[in-house]
Amino acid sequence: MRSTRFAAEASLVCAALLYGVTFPLVHDALADITPFAYLLGRFGIATLVLLPVALPALRTPGVERRMLVRAGLTAGVILFGGYATQTIGLQYTSPSTSAFITGLYVVITPVIEAVVSRRLPRAPVLAGIVIATAGLYLLTGADVRLGRGELFTLACAVLFAFHIVYVGAYANRLSPTQFTALQIGAVALLSVAPTAEQGVGTLSALAVFAVVFTGVACSALALPLQLWGQRRIPATRAALILLAEPVFAGVAGYVDGERLGPGRLVGAVAILLGIVVSEFWPRGPVPEDGAGRDKVQPSQEVT
Repeated sequence: MRSTRFAAEASLVCAALLYGVTFPLVHDALADITPFAYLLGRFGIATLVLLPVALPALRTPGVERRMLVRAGLTAGVILFGGYATQTIGLQYTSPSTSAFITGLYVVITPVIEAVVSRRLPRAPVLAGIVIATAGLYLLTGADVRLGRGELFTLACAVLFAFHIVYVGAYANRLSPTQFTALQIGAVALLSVAPTAEQGVGTLSALAVFAVVFTGVACSALALPLQLWGQRRIPATRAALILLAEPVFAGVAGYVDGERLGPGRLVGAVAILLGIVVSEFWPRGPVPEDGAGRDKVQPSQEVT
C-alpha cells in the first residue's frame, strides 16, 4: 500500500536525520573521549535501553530465537567491522574524504543486492544513485587519494553495504527492537578490547552527553527505525534514502556555526534530488514473470 511505503520511507528519513544531526556533537566529543570508548559507551547504553524488550525473545526456546541470535550477532559483527575500519581510516585521512568514501555504500549496496537477489535495480534507482553520489562528492569536498586511510574507509563502505543488505534479508522476519538489541550488544562487546588498549581519554561533560544522547537517539531509536523501514524498502533504495544523513549533518553544522559554500549547497540539493528521482519517478508496469520487480520479498512478520 502507498501509505505503508511512505511510512517506511519516513522511518528511514527519520533515522538519517538522527544519524546526521548528531555529527557535530560526536565530532566535538571525540576530541576528549577515545573512539572505541565512545562506541563502547554509546552501544552499551543502547543495549541497556533495549534489553528489556529483547529478553523475552531470548528466553523463549525455538527456531525464532536461534534465528534472532544468529542474525543479530552476525549483523553486529558486520556493523562493528564498519565502525572499526572507519575509525582506523580516520587516523590516516581527512574527515571529508572519510565521509565521501563511507557514503559510497550507496553504490556498493546495489551491486551486493543484485548478486544476492539476481535482479538489477530499476533505472530510476540507478539514476538516483549516480546523482546522489555526485552530490556527495560536492557536499564533502573530498580530495580522494588511494592510501592506507582510504583503503580502510573503503572497507568500511563495503561492510556498511553488506550490513544494509543483510539486515534487509531479516527485517521482515524479526522484531526490529529485538534484532537491534542483539546487534548493538555485539558492537559494545567487541569494543571492550580496543577500549582497554586505547584507554578512555577524558570523560568531559560533552563526551558523556554525546555518549548518552547518541546511545539513545541514534542506536536505541534510529537503528530500529531503519530496520522497520527496511521491512518495506529494498536495500538499494534504503541505502539511497539513508544518504540524506550527510545533508542533515551539513544543516546541523551550519546551525553550529559552519558555513556551507555554493558547491556544498549544490551537493546537498543533488543528494535530495537523487532520492526524489529514485522514490517518486513513475513506476512502469511489472512484467508477468516478475523480472525487474523492485520489492522486499514477502515473509512472516513478527511484531
